[in-house]
Amino acid sequence: MIVHLVDGTYELFRHFYGQRRFNQGKDKPLGAVAGLLHTVLEMIEKGATHIGVATDHVIESFRNDLWPDYKTSAGVEPELLSQFQPLEDALFALGVGVWPMVEFEADDALAAGAAKAALNPDVDQVVICTPDKDLSQCVRGTRVVQLNRRTNVIRDETAVIARFGVPPVSIPDYLALVGDASDGYPGLPGWGAKSTAAVLARFGHLERIPDDWRTWSVNAANRAALSRTLQRDRDRAFLFRDLATLRTDIDLFDDVEDLRWKGPTAAFAEFARRFDAAVTT
Repeated sequence: MIVHLVDGTYELFRHFYGQRRFNQGKDKPLGAVAGLLHTVLEMIEKGATHIGVATDHVIESFRNDLWPDYKTSAGVEPELLSQFQPLEDALFALGVGVWPMVEFEADDALAAGAAKAALNPDVDQVVICTPDKDLSQCVRGTRVVQLNRRTNVIRDETAVIARFGVPPVSIPDYLALVGDASDGYPGLPGWGAKSTAAVLARFGHLERIPDDWRTWSVNAANRAALSRTLQRDRDRAFLFRDLATLRTDIDLFDDVEDLRWKGPTAAFAEFARRFDAAVTT
């Protein structure tokens, strides 16, 4: 069996702005919800049997208490934010497993769901449907992979290494050093993608990087300057790694069979009628 885990927040954003471009700047009511439902139904029509969708019911999470500049809902258009609740209602009615996150983020739910599903010997593969680089830390060989549904490109462990220069287990360390502008933390000054990949490919994790750059045995440029920066800002680097590390200890489902799609609920027909009326006005 293949378990598909969908980044509902990413898909909602993608469909919202895709519809806006298609409609020349005009927003259809629940247009993004319609797009995401179509995505899920298309997956089912193509044979997906076990599906879970994670959403950010609120954008803020526990990470905002750790770093004041972490991403918030500020700047997210009300027309987009207003579609999260209808999306969750629609998915429930469709009979799809949905996890609206409040304290944690949708990415945490995807990571937790992937970790638990991968433990089941009946699961042949876990496919995390998102291009988000944060989720690359969850990839394991070809058993847990990412799928960019927009490009239909699969990222397995070999592809993660080719893209970032480090294996999945080092992705939180990588993001801690280079930063993640979309999540609101800057990384450390001077640590670019190439130098970070070179150092982490040798040492793997922040705590294994020696203070003395002369013992690094890597060809990273400006090794002395990078070492000084890391010594000065090591605590901040550990904080950023904590922000980048996805939580896998969230209780989402009891058994992977809970994710099997058994068809829409009785509530879906009425919901679909109301939904069709809204999107065609």
